[in-house]
Amino acid sequence: MDPYFWQIPTLVGVGVIAGFLNVLAGGGSLLTLPLLIFIGLPAAVANGTNRIGIFCQNLFAISGFRKQGVFPIRLALLCSVPALIGSFVGANLAVDMDEMLFRRLLAAIMIGVLIFTLIDPMRRWPIGLQRWSPWRIAVLIVTFFVVGVYGGFVQAGVGFLVISGLLVHGLDLVRINAVKVIVIFAFTIVALGVFIAHQQVDYVLGLALAVGNSAGGWVATHAAVKKGHDWIKKIVSLTVLAFAVKLLIG
Repeated sequence: MDPYFWQIPTLVGVGVIAGFLNVLAGGGSLLTLPLLIFIGLPAAVANGTNRIGIFCQNLFAISGFRKQGVFPIRLALLCSVPALIGSFVGANLAVDMDEMLFRRLLAAIMIGVLIFTLIDPMRRWPIGLQRWSPWRIAVLIVTFFVVGVYGGFVQAGVGFLVISGLLVHGLDLVRINAVKVIVIFAFTIVALGVFIAHQQVDYVLGLALAVGNSAGGWVATHAAVKKGHDWIKKIVSLTVLAFAVKLLIG
């Protein structure tokens, strides 16, 4: 039996869930990357193949947010430029990372994001009252260079980094998610290009994943705008907690 007979529908189904989680919170790649490896792809090829789904998912999500009237393009571009540079660096590192160290680090990041979302700093620093001083912009640029390096290298969980990097500036989670999909779309172009250049992409499986990711991302944009900040905070908190526990206990 052709392995694609079950691989493609499985990837589409899991991709829908991953795309929904990625747009509203993050961590979808923690579902899709292990699945691609389970299917039989080498880890490096799975990492590259996963980027096709991420690329298409965020393309549809950007369109969805724009049609919903949430499109903070100036802030997104400011964040995207350093992220593009960082992504090129991260995707070209091509070194092995100790799996247990990675899991512990990612769990710590997720718990940190959980604390931020529960504290909800945007209630104290509304975006309309926020002054973007030169120091604050400099911090933002450095933050998103680091986000780009991490995202270019491994992708999984990068959404949580973007959320934490913007929550401290007082943005609400609806706008944060709109900025997030633009930034990740931008640096994924660079990362995907690097993986393609190194022939580490399975296009058939990647496109199957992209169908699911795109559908989940599109649904998530409408849910994000309709439900608002408080609802997204609950989704983010539950998602972060679940993935952090899973990473810690193995």
